[in-house]
Amino acid sequence: MGVSEEEESSLLLDEKLIRFMDQLESLEEKRATLNSLIEQGWFSMSKARYSMGNKQVSALQYASEIEPLVCVNARTQDNGEVQFCTERPTQKSSKESAKDLPIEDVGPQEEGVRRRNKPKKDIREKEASEDASSKKAPEANPVRKSDHDPQQDPLKWFGILVPQSLKQAQSSFKQVIELSAEIATLQIAVLNTRQELKDCLKNKHTLQKKGSATESR
Repeated sequence: MGVSEEEESSLLLDEKLIRFMDQLESLEEKRATLNSLIEQGWFSMSKARYSMGNKQVSALQYASEIEPLVCVNARTQDNGEVQFCTERPTQKSSKESAKDLPIEDVGPQEEGVRRRNKPKKDIREKEASEDASSKKAPEANPVRKSDHDPQQDPLKWFGILVPQSLKQAQSSFKQVIELSAEIATLQIAVLNTRQELKDCLKNKHTLQKKGSATESR
């Protein structure tokens, strides 16, 4: 009975060790890819700044209000392992965002019927004030027209026609986000497998001690 337990423990230990080595190899490959993408992204960014100018590709072009286009969530699976995944929230279209804005009443609030019994002097003064208010109406909320959409493509912050190098930089950093979540998940899996490997090795040593004690008797 003791021999079969030792053999089973050895097989389990070998299985854990092989899985641990495979995870380490995969983690090393993903880290190398991550470093390459980061270097490529920064190189493309430097090329864009060289062609457009340092002041045209900087934090000065960031929107006043920024919402994340990618969210990283941590999920616990049934086996207890933690998995990191990226999700892109649904973006509202320009029509839907316009519906959410409060409606402002601009222009005269008095109806024309009420002006019939008023003197001509009052009517002229009121018409002059209404003309002045109607001229100022388009400038009532100029910030909303020039303000950036917090959920729009960040490339539009730097202009309409951006160089290809800036698009390549965005693509590289998008891949970095996805790969970072995979690396974080794989790192947790490596730590869990290493702990399981230690437990299996400790169990094997315990079985070996019991077997040697039984043989000595």
